[in-house]
Amino acid sequence: MAAEGELGGRLVVVIPAYRAGATIADVIAATRRAVPAAAICVVDDGSDDGTVAVATSAGAVVVTLPRNRGKGAALAAGLSRAWSGPADVIVTLDADGQHDPREIPRLAGPVLAGQADLVLGARERTGGMPAGRRFNNWLSAALVSRLAGQVVPDAQTGFRAFARRVAAQVRPDELRYDYELAFLLGALEAGFRVTSIPVATIYRGAKSHFRALEDTWRMARVFARYGGSILRGTR
Repeated sequence: MAAEGELGGRLVVVIPAYRAGATIADVIAATRRAVPAAAICVVDDGSDDGTVAVATSAGAVVVTLPRNRGKGAALAAGLSRAWSGPADVIVTLDADGQHDPREIPRLAGPVLAGQADLVLGARERTGGMPAGRRFNNWLSAALVSRLAGQVVPDAQTGFRAFARRVAAQVRPDELRYDYELAFLLGALEAGFRVTSIPVATIYRGAKSHFRALEDTWRMARVFARYGGSILRGTR
């Protein structure tokens, strides 16, 4: 794993990226406008389309994985860089433009104020979200809400803000899309305060890297592993 540049500042934005050369520059620019003082870390997951060059030219700190390992592996690498530095709050968002960086201050605000440890950017399951993703999103949200004993409207969102201590303590082994679910359930199991804030639902028709059967099965295994311990913990 190679890295260029240093991370500093109170807020670090981590952007996992795979074949995001067409969108990453705009995402970085919008992030910089929304939170000018933040450090921006792009983790390239073995892309072959120039993502690294574009992100570097846009001024981000770039961490490169030598081969494609999955979104979870990219997030883990980025969070490791972020929590080992001075950041108080870490924000994650996707590289394809499906999250609006202008909403970062709203997500980070409760963490900075000490009111929450993990804030989820909850998307509405509108018609703009593909039908299969709507069902998968609804099911995972229902299961997490039942396990957590609180309403979690979007358990799969990649748009999140959390305290540095959460990233340091919750470190799932999952490598793909199941990582984000495991991170959320791990945070709940550890007793961290989790809340949600509504964010825009943006789908622009780009091809998703989510593999319906394989990734759904991976998430089912995460539920099986964490569910009992959360229930026994009286969540």
